Amino acid sequence: MASAEPVSAEPVAAAPEVAVGTTVDHLTETYQAHYRSLLGLAALLLDDTASCEDVVQEAFIRVHSARSRVREPEKTLAYLRQTVVNLSRSALRRRIIGLKLLSKPMPDMASAEEGAYEQLERDDLIRSMRGLQRRQREVLVLRYFADMTEAQVAETLGISLGSVKAYGSRGIAALRVAMEAAQS
Repeated sequence: MASAEPVSAEPVAAAPEVAVGTTVDHLTETYQAHYRSLLGLAALLLDDTASCEDVVQEAFIRVHSARSRVREPEKTLAYLRQTVVNLSRSALRRRIIGLKLLSKPMPDMASAEEGAYEQLERDDLIRSMRGLQRRQREVLVLRYFADMTEAQVAETLGISLGSVKAYGSRGIAALRVAMEAAQS
């Protein structure tokens, strides 16, 4: 008879030790007991109720997803609080970035129709100015477009102050008639 050899007793691999973690029941109890206090914490960090509720709900979802990593169930509340704070910070960061990225409001601008109408008026004015006598045109351009005083216009053109007044008065009258005719 063959000798019975002792069967080698290889160590049987022990089942990996599973951390207890936070159970769903414990998380549910924590939710019921501390939801309001976590909402109050979020309210101190954020400014609107909807965002606070979203942050607290997201914190519970994240803790639920990672409940096996919370090795000591009594630390679940601390983990939830830290998650609420971190999510509130993230929400504020997103708001700040959003505000920075918003385009600057456009300055009050004329509509396209108004711009086209103004262009037509400018064109009519230029045509009407070209129809004036040379001296009238010079006086009006220097007086109203270059914003010179009557004395400065007189000095620039080498004419008397009375001539500047006369050319200006006649030029404006002629310009008014020409512009009315152009708009009709």
